[in-house]
Amino acid sequence: MSAPLLEIQDVSKTFRRSRREAVHAVRSVSLTVAAGETVALVGESGSGKSTLGRIALGLLAPDSGRVVVEGRALHELAGAELRRARTRMQPIFQDASAALNPRRSAREHLLQALATRDCATEREAVALLHSVGLQPGAEYLDRFPHELSGGQRQRLTIARALAPQPRLIVADEPLSGADVSIRGQILNLLLDIKQATSIAYLLITHDISVARAFCDRVAVMMRGEIVETGPADRVLTRPEHEYTRRLLAAVPAVPARRAPIAQAPQNN
Repeated sequence: MSAPLLEIQDVSKTFRRSRREAVHAVRSVSLTVAAGETVALVGESGSGKSTLGRIALGLLAPDSGRVVVEGRALHELAGAELRRARTRMQPIFQDASAALNPRRSAREHLLQALATRDCATEREAVALLHSVGLQPGAEYLDRFPHELSGGQRQRLTIARALAPQPRLIVADEPLSGADVSIRGQILNLLLDIKQATSIAYLLITHDISVARAFCDRVAVMMRGEIVETGPADRVLTRPEHEYTRRLLAAVPAVPARRAPIAQAPQNN
């Protein structure tokens, strides 16, 4: 069997508020994501999900443990090798407005991302916009983030994430804050991208229904630890851990996996 695309090995991270007070955000966590697989990391706010996602991306250094990408430990890489490894993993953040530079147009955001693979052309930028449902793409090139709707901004962040042709996307609450119609559009878009490219996802979410509809495997995180992991169908219908059962009891209903999602006009 080939090595996993991403391996998080016995990772811990502690933040110190003062000399006497420490927050143990991540405690000895191990997790893998295989090529083409979609893994959901679920849990309540403050459970350590986002911290683990940032460690996976190399944005935070763990206190102990290591992150291995395509068989190579991130902490062992430097310079051009580290930059190449990071381009293989791209983030999609919850707040698209904060993730985009307000002084840069869509063109500038995309050309910068495309430069990582030496194809920073307007034609490629237009193709990316088209691929995420911003059509005709040429009409969006010169728009700034404040000139886009919330759904359009999130589509632009997805286009930017796709520009380096990553093998893994770490999506941290990408649907949070959007209304129902936009959530459905973005989730369908992420599913379409996966089917077209065989990209892998680490989806960080507190929304059990999204994990159920979108993911192959689920890891449940509580107080910095993964307390249960397994196939989505099993974990979300026959949970073994009491915390997972409490999470499921807190939602009205869990829809069938990959249930059709109501569509709305794509350019919202």
